[in-house]
Amino acid sequence: MAAMITLQRPGALQALPPLSLYVHLPWCLKKCPYCDFNSHEAYRHKGGAPTIPISTPVATPQAATHLSPELEAQYIQALMADLESALPQIWGRRVHTIFIGGGTPSLFSPEAIDRMLADIRARLPMEPQCEITLEANPGTFEKDRFRAFRQAGVNRLSIGVQSFDDAKLKALGRVHDRAQAIAAIEEAQRHFDTFNLDLMYALPGQSTADLDVDVQQALAFEPPHLSLYHLTMEPNTVFANQPPKDLPDDDTAFDMLDHLIAQADAAGLQRYEVSAYARPGHQCQHNLNYWQFGDYLGIGAGAHSKISFPDRIVRQVRWREPVSYMDKALQGQACSNETPVDLSSRAFEFMMNALRLKDGFELLRFSERTGLTLASIQQPLAQAEAQGLLQRDLARAWPTAKGFDFLSDLQALFLKD
Repeated sequence: MAAMITLQRPGALQALPPLSLYVHLPWCLKKCPYCDFNSHEAYRHKGGAPTIPISTPVATPQAATHLSPELEAQYIQALMADLESALPQIWGRRVHTIFIGGGTPSLFSPEAIDRMLADIRARLPMEPQCEITLEANPGTFEKDRFRAFRQAGVNRLSIGVQSFDDAKLKALGRVHDRAQAIAAIEEAQRHFDTFNLDLMYALPGQSTADLDVDVQQALAFEPPHLSLYHLTMEPNTVFANQPPKDLPDDDTAFDMLDHLIAQADAAGLQRYEVSAYARPGHQCQHNLNYWQFGDYLGIGAGAHSKISFPDRIVRQVRWREPVSYMDKALQGQACSNETPVDLSSRAFEFMMNALRLKDGFELLRFSERTGLTLASIQQPLAQAEAQGLLQRDLARAWPTAKGFDFLSDLQALFLKD
């Protein structure tokens, strides 16, 4: 009997990738001048009254560290309506990781986070060892608050320190100071087996010596994970319109990065992604799924999703403004925009993520996640090799040190004309 030949439609996926859940909590105490995320100040005045309710009236935004229970309940109700509307798109799939980002998610009370996670578990099957990350701002830190987040089910914190220098923190518009940052980290150490510290470099007026002090302070806590970000002037931010003075030049910033990499490596933190450093067993699984072109459902104001189906891949965006989002979500219309990821752009989108990883990607994973053949990228792979930007063997392809330094040039080779 002759063997049957199975024909596959171009772009069809033979298996669906792992699924993550992103939950966006959009409020913060104060919008930082460099921030281009969908964040909204929880304390704004019109005629002397806060436009977003906080727990108690206060004189300054720095003193307002909680949202009102009414707002928390309303927003969680909208999140669950959003999730329920999305369930048919992910039916039967298990969630591998959850990331609660913002905004400043730690503005929400531990009780609200507990209720939200319980509501998610009631609607979605989760892996037994599901990584659940919560972004936390030292400016919202209170003793025992982190312990309560841990008891609510959060098992990983990401703490937005940015700097331990009070003058640099003020220049960045942060609402916390050095002492609050240290207290928050010490509390995280007591209650979490794994956590991340965010630091920024190339700050206004920052010298390499200044940066060294910041990094040594961070490393003194022996963090399991460190994220190091170059301060950039993102469009539609205060800094883009009014750039701060005394920014380090590009050569100094490159020297700073080399110094950071060497210090992190000496402390046992291996660089596994452009901005991410981790001890063995402490890589961020949620972000790894992003970078490996996995799927993620995003719920909350302005959240983004990438969802794969056997015959297509789509991207979605939720309504951006929190009040509009809550209204729309309760009507079953949380998604403001959905677009297909067409065949011509899939290779570039995959490389935009996968080439951020130091170990690159498995060649077979490219076909599994995009529905494209390896033959479709042979030419740009060969160009990247010839330019010294990429190496490969029979199983993997990965950026060289030069490719990491010129990542945009490497990724651009996979753009379709």
